[in-house]
Amino acid sequence: MTTSIIRGKPLSEDAVGALTLGGFLREVCAANAAKEAMVYKFPDDTVVRLNYSQVLEEALTVARALVARGVTKDTRVGLMVTNRPEWVTAMFGIALTGATCVALSTFGKGPELEYQLRVADVSLLIFERAVLNRDFAKELVELCPDLGTAKAPMFTDHLPHLRRAVCIGDAPTSGAFESWKDFLHGGPLASVTLINAMSAEIAPTDRGFIFFSSGSTAKPKAIQHTHRAAALQCWRWRNFFAIDPNVRTWTANGFFWSGNFAMAIGATFAAGGCLVLQSNFAPGEALGLIQSERVSLPLAWPHQWPRLVDDPAYATTDLSSLRYVGETSPLRAHPTVKSNWQEPMSAYGSTETFTLVTVYPSGTPAADAEGNNGLPVSGNTIRVVDPLSGQVVPLGQAGEIAVKGPTLMIGYLRMPIEETFDEEGFFRTGDGGFIDERGRLHWQGRLNDIIKTGGANVSPLEINSVLVQCPGIKIAATVGIPHDTLGEMVVACVVPGEGADLSEQSVRAFAATQLSSYKLPRRVIFLQESELEMTSSNKIKTAQLRELASKRLAAS
Repeated sequence: MTTSIIRGKPLSEDAVGALTLGGFLREVCAANAAKEAMVYKFPDDTVVRLNYSQVLEEALTVARALVARGVTKDTRVGLMVTNRPEWVTAMFGIALTGATCVALSTFGKGPELEYQLRVADVSLLIFERAVLNRDFAKELVELCPDLGTAKAPMFTDHLPHLRRAVCIGDAPTSGAFESWKDFLHGGPLASVTLINAMSAEIAPTDRGFIFFSSGSTAKPKAIQHTHRAAALQCWRWRNFFAIDPNVRTWTANGFFWSGNFAMAIGATFAAGGCLVLQSNFAPGEALGLIQSERVSLPLAWPHQWPRLVDDPAYATTDLSSLRYVGETSPLRAHPTVKSNWQEPMSAYGSTETFTLVTVYPSGTPAADAEGNNGLPVSGNTIRVVDPLSGQVVPLGQAGEIAVKGPTLMIGYLRMPIEETFDEEGFFRTGDGGFIDERGRLHWQGRLNDIIKTGGANVSPLEINSVLVQCPGIKIAATVGIPHDTLGEMVVACVVPGEGADLSEQSVRAFAATQLSSYKLPRRVIFLQESELEMTSSNKIKTAQLRELASKRLAAS
């Protein structure tokens, strides 16, 4: 191997099941009919438990209600709901009709939400009315006044494809709104025979999902995915995690992110386990659920682990049920946790690839997995190309990562295909990296984030991974700032932990013990966490951080 091209094993060697979302649901429900599939605790402490047969039954009811209201193949149905059973049954109900599920973030506000409804041409919206302190019915009427006055199906120039909205919670009594209860049990329903016939006409290559990116600078892109991409990753995540059939998975992170969809719903259902759902992350409540529901696999964002540890209930909570806790999770240090599980951390993927295209599954020897981002998943081809010419670079040379494979998106909505894929069908990711002599991918970060200093390329990710080990540092984010002689100067932006005694000199001294001199931050800037601008998926907006750091340096 002399060029930067690696390929996974043939897709035919993957041990997976049905490759449509409806087929996936039917298969896992047939195998686990009486087993508990989902648990959800309402604010009034009422607990709902559904087994797999009940999940399938409700998904079929959703499908029957959708078809009775005009939904058919390729209709775009919006789903804006937190992590509760209705998200799961509604999504699978949409899939059973052949319609497209448009996964909408409950963090979206005003113009962003309107933009997504418009770009995705949503014709029927299923939404949760009350999320934290927000009233989505009121906000939707502000975006589209006809929703509050017209009868369904409505016709409006403002959002010309939107016809009706189904409200989970107390629905408005006027306008084009329908309550979830009436939608399922008070209105017309198509026959199960018709739903089965419609499902039989769905091909794995049909579009099943539209997700939105969480880009840090431009408007979010509408990413189209096939049933096959979603179903493949559902089956695969069970194997990536190496979980057992009795897994009980807790998560409070939205299923409107492809990663949490595949990791939580996909892996758990493929294994035959149970989802323990939490609508919004609240650490004390999460700890109570983990203890009472005997959770074995907790899924959270990196910033949520410390909040669990800092909660007053943490010390007295029994976490002995936790089995799948990786070495990087602070929960591993809890006195009741006994785990030697290895999280599949060495991986690479994106929403455009429906999560991972390279990975080392759990159980891989540490010597193989450390310091790289894995081997290609079956059916995938990864190559590293020159960002300007598009030519494949020699082995070991850094360039832009390009991907082709069975879970790659079918394109962005409203964007020409030639602007999305190259002439050979590869997606140029905008990420920098290289392939080593063992055929392992090394991801170095976004190309526009890689720091070019004194003629060398420096990865901010590498520097950040060192800085967060420094006692007293809560968050570290490194950027490159223009410099007259170096090209760019390495600048570390640091959020100290509460009560930490840090100085620029002490941080640089710590970093110097692990980093080469040219990677060492020349300046360290201390920030408050509130000063960091974040995307909806909790990533720091690099462009804004770079601008803030430049201003701080200029002022000093």
